[in-house]
Amino acid sequence: MSWLVLVASGCMESVWAIALGKSEGFTHLGPSVVFVVALVLSMLGLSFAVKTLPTGTAYAVWVGIGAALTVIYGMVTGSEPASVARILLIAGLVGCIIGLKLVSGDEA
Repeated sequence: MSWLVLVASGCMESVWAIALGKSEGFTHLGPSVVFVVALVLSMLGLSFAVKTLPTGTAYAVWVGIGAALTVIYGMVTGSEPASVARILLIAGLVGCIIGLKLVSGDEA
């Protein structure tokens, strides 16, 4: 259950990062509200996960998921350049996240 919550909170990290950019310095209400809600959900999920998972592993997975999804979103929407090198680097990051899960020694 902790891993599922951690993945969901990593996704919420991406949501708040994207909303932060769209809030334009908290001058747009909608993205600012999404930022706050996603930030709270993300932190709650991370805090739940570190009750049973090693903090360093959980944090690395959380950040990695958020970073990967945020960059992928930027490339898909055209706000960030897409290139073979960037795609391979994101794939490497995702591979490292999966590797951390595999070597964690935790069940499920």
